[in-house]
Amino acid sequence: MRPGAGEAICQCRAGQVVSSIVRGEQTPGVPWTESTLVPIFSATKTASAACFLQALAEQGSDPSVELGELWPHFPAPHCTVEHLLSHQVGLAAWDVSAPVDDLEACRAAVERSRPLWAPPQHGYHPHTFGPMLDLFMLALTGSRIADYWEKRVRSPLGLDFYIGLPPELSARVAILQAPRIHGAMPDTPFYRAYFDPASPIYRAFNCVTGLPSPRSMNTPFGLACGCPARGGIASARGLALFYQALLGELAPSPFSAQVLGWMSRPVVSGPDLTLLCHTSFTCGAMCEPAELFGDGGFGHAGAGGSHAFAEPGTASSYARVTNAMQLGILPTFVPRKSINR
Repeated sequence: MRPGAGEAICQCRAGQVVSSIVRGEQTPGVPWTESTLVPIFSATKTASAACFLQALAEQGSDPSVELGELWPHFPAPHCTVEHLLSHQVGLAAWDVSAPVDDLEACRAAVERSRPLWAPPQHGYHPHTFGPMLDLFMLALTGSRIADYWEKRVRSPLGLDFYIGLPPELSARVAILQAPRIHGAMPDTPFYRAYFDPASPIYRAFNCVTGLPSPRSMNTPFGLACGCPARGGIASARGLALFYQALLGELAPSPFSAQVLGWMSRPVVSGPDLTLLCHTSFTCGAMCEPAELFGDGGFGHAGAGGSHAFAEPGTASSYARVTNAMQLGILPTFVPRKSINR
C-alpha cells in the first residue's frame, strides 16, 4: 500500500459491529483508525434516497407519485419517484451545464433539457441524480437532503457519516490519492464515449460542474458541498451502521418498514444506457451483481472503491472505504457473496 493510503472494512449484524478492519494511513504518518473519514462519492446515493423516501412516506405518499405533481416544469412529468430513483427518467445528462452548489441554476438546466429515454429504459445518473433529488426534496419538505439527513438520521444515531462535513472534523478525513494508471485505458465502448465530449455519456459525467475531479473532494468546498449524489464523508463503521438503521436493526431507526421494502425490491434490470453494461436498481440502490451486493442485497458503489450494502435476509451490512482510489465505475475487488457466511 502506498504511503498515506489506507482502507477500512466493517461488517454488522443485528445492530452490532461484528468485524472491523483498518489498515494503512489516512495521510502520510497518520494511521488509519475506525474513526477515519473519507469521501465515498456515489455510495452517498442510497442514504439520500432513503431520506427522500422516508419524507414521502411521512406525507402519506409513495414512489408511484408522478414527478410533475412535485415539480410542474420537470421535463418528464409523468415519470414517477420510482423511475427517478431507479435511473429511468432519461436525464443522466443535461443539455446545459450548472454548478453543483447552485440549485437554481441546476433547476434551470433541468427544465431546459430533454430526456434521452423513457421507462422502461434506464441509464445510471452519476451526477445529475443529486441536484435533482435535492430539488424534489425542497418541493416536498422545504429542506435539502443534507439538512434532513443531519437532523433526522445522522445526529440522532450518532453516525460517522456526513452529507456535507463540518469544518471542525476535517482533520479526521483521509486525503484521496488519484488512481495509478498503468498504460492506456481499456478500449471499450463505454470509455470511448466517456472521453468523447460529443457523447451524452461524457456529458453525464461532466454537466454538473464545480467538482472537476475526484481529488477536488480534498478541498474544503468538496468536503462541505453536501451533494446527495457524491457529497458523503463517512467511516466504514458509520456507513455500515446506516444500513443497520435502514434494516430496522439500529434503534431509534428513523426509517419505516415501507422504506426498506421500496429500497430492497428490484425495479429495473437490463442494458444500462450510461454505463453500457447490465445493471439493476431498486428504488434508490443498486442490486446486482450478487458478488457486489450480497444474496438478495442492495447498496451502492462509489468512485474509487468505496462500497456498501445490506442483506435483509441476514440482518447484515457491509462497508468498505478507501482513499487509494481505483480506476473504473464499480469496485474491482469481489467481496464474499454473503456477508453472513
